[in-house]
Amino acid sequence: MMMASVINLKDILYALTGQTNPKLDIPVSKAVIDSRQASEGSLFIAFPGEHVDGHDYVQAAFDNGAKIALVEKDLPEGLNVIDLRAEYFQPHFLNQVTAPVCLRVENTLAALHQIAIHWRKEHPIRIIGITGSVGKTSTKELTAVLLSQKFAVLKNPGNRNNVIGLPLTLLELDSHHQCAVLEMGFYVPGDIRLLCDIAQPQVGVITNIGTVHAERAGSQENIARGKAELVEALPPAPDGVAILNMDDPRVSAMRSKTAAKIFSYGVNEKSDLMARDIQTHELEGLSCVLSYQGEDHPVHSPLMGAFSVYTILCATAVALTEGLDWEMIKTGLANSQLDLRLHPLPLADGTVIIDDTYNASPASTLAALEFLQTFSDRRVAILGDMLELGQYERAGHYAVGASVVNAADVLILVGERTLMIAEAAVDRGFKQDRIHWFADSEQAALHVCGLIQPGDRVLIKGSNSMRMDRILRTLAGGE
Repeated sequence: MMMASVINLKDILYALTGQTNPKLDIPVSKAVIDSRQASEGSLFIAFPGEHVDGHDYVQAAFDNGAKIALVEKDLPEGLNVIDLRAEYFQPHFLNQVTAPVCLRVENTLAALHQIAIHWRKEHPIRIIGITGSVGKTSTKELTAVLLSQKFAVLKNPGNRNNVIGLPLTLLELDSHHQCAVLEMGFYVPGDIRLLCDIAQPQVGVITNIGTVHAERAGSQENIARGKAELVEALPPAPDGVAILNMDDPRVSAMRSKTAAKIFSYGVNEKSDLMARDIQTHELEGLSCVLSYQGEDHPVHSPLMGAFSVYTILCATAVALTEGLDWEMIKTGLANSQLDLRLHPLPLADGTVIIDDTYNASPASTLAALEFLQTFSDRRVAILGDMLELGQYERAGHYAVGASVVNAADVLILVGERTLMIAEAAVDRGFKQDRIHWFADSEQAALHVCGLIQPGDRVLIKGSNSMRMDRILRTLAGGE
């Protein structure tokens, strides 16, 4: 059985200098930025930082088995360093390379990008880029599940979707991969353009435009411009395909920003792929009918909440674009067990915790509350601050508070910003004595068990830095 071809020292040197040496065929097992994750054959990339500098851990990475380190600073004597900087590099240096070796470059991030661009070019496969304010991780995961029925798929693990995580993922490409599904994160305009320059996607998926990261980007309009960089970067039709949400006006407007083929999806607006008869089944997922090219296809998925229909639409649109038939799509949707948002955790006393502690924005929190509303048991919403909303901070929290009235029987709030949720809830008639506020998750964790009753349905959601997972562990008996 042939081994899959993986990136090696020879490829890295060629990417950085245009020179190589056939004797340097030293395979790289994985690329890491944390010396503790290094193992036999690793490439360790040393990034400078305000609090932690990777250059202080080069020897530790070598001790753990790394064979190559990418560095941009002077290192202690005794380490084997080959200087690849333009003003110092000479091709004959490559005859002196022995592992473990440090490769000195001007900038380790730029060097990582160079290596990833070269390695992607060595693999002329289909790449699907996915971005959006809400739902991009779920969409990436479900898309990978569907495509894996026909292709060998690479995907970025977790939310490794930024200017470090995405190129690290591309370095995992080997000769057996047939396509890659890559989530692309956005913080400021230009981010996604850079990621596209590295990954060169042929298919671009936009889920929606929300207010998350507005604190950095400034406005939803700026966020939309940043997300549109994905469809702007696609090749023209027929090779390029832009998969757009017609129910989001800012996304549907992106049709004019690309020369790629448009594949539209939606629930409310006329689209190439539409969902109707959407039915939620509490903890048993959802079902709907997908309409495409004049035919109806009933589907079922264990994904929970009516909003998950958009994840199903996105992933199905990619699957159809990439040539999967409806039997494969239906099977993949029905069997997709994704450990993502809205993860139910049943407790011995009949309580069910709905773990949505991954992150929070107004749109995703409203969707989670809509799901909580479907339960007939006593419903408890434990909500933390939503961060990075910029000018939309008050409007976002107020909208969540206004929706609590119909979705929850008890409201537990964590953080200063959630006082705006409480204000809106009371304005809409939610009783003050059913609202419990705590300054932080540590305080909330001390009191939350006394506020929950057996058989409750408990939603926990907040921004990552609010550490809502502390409350989850307390209720689950872990603390």
